[in-house]
Amino acid sequence: MIYDSAESWLEAPEKRVMLFGMSGLGKTHVASMLRRAGGWFHYSVDYRIGTRYMGELIADEFKLHAMRVPLLRELLLTDSVRIRSNITFDNLAPLSMYLGKPGDPARGGLAFPDYMTRQNQHRAAEISAMLDCGHFITRARAIYGYRDFVCDTSGSVCEVVNPDDPDDPVLAATARLMLPVWIRGTEAHTAELVRRFDRAPKPMYYQPDFLSRAWRDYADDRPGPVCPDAFIRWTYARALAHRQPRYEAMARRGVTVEADEIAHVASPQDFAALIARAITRKDRKDA
Repeated sequence: MIYDSAESWLEAPEKRVMLFGMSGLGKTHVASMLRRAGGWFHYSVDYRIGTRYMGELIADEFKLHAMRVPLLRELLLTDSVRIRSNITFDNLAPLSMYLGKPGDPARGGLAFPDYMTRQNQHRAAEISAMLDCGHFITRARAIYGYRDFVCDTSGSVCEVVNPDDPDDPVLAATARLMLPVWIRGTEAHTAELVRRFDRAPKPMYYQPDFLSRAWRDYADDRPGPVCPDAFIRWTYARALAHRQPRYEAMARRGVTVEADEIAHVASPQDFAALIARAITRKDRKDA
């Protein structure tokens, strides 16, 4: 780890962390708090994916639908209007819309091969966005004067790396720059995330082998056109169990904090103290 003790962390002139874990456990909330409090640069991997790496794909999807409307078609063909997404750190709806859901086209679904193409685009974009961290650490310091840096990862980061490979290019590169911090949830948190997702299912990125297996298993038990929302609800619960050991393996390169601990962080000072305690816990465990 780049901080080998609680003291080295607390006394470091530059604090750099990479938050990871299931979506909904507080990564963006804490990163936004650190940004608002001042002194921390907030690098959102999802935002980078949706702007730098998939922004053109998203805008082209909007244009494809707009071309079906005669008025908008005429305006587009004469360069009279501009269509683009308005992704923010807190609103990733354009990216989710583009990823889509596999299943019956009559119910808004994508053909599975088309869905897999978009999943693969996201995978490449997420890897590139993660590897951009070094550039943004330098950029944040050189342009804005920020020395403290928080990388707010996507919930799917564990799907685009091999957490058991000590030489995984993404994990090796990021661990040299930042302290990996796993926000670990309990079974109660998982149950609540499933309930929340069930109320409002949204597209997600999954590891290709996992997704292909889930598609086969779901289709084998349910003949006929696949309901997109029903499939991703069913897949989401399986994905949380699939991701947990991958997050745990990633955490061996850094430290672990509990979601309940993160929920009580209200200031940069609280956050620094929490990470110091997590480093001390790890030192005692490894001793």
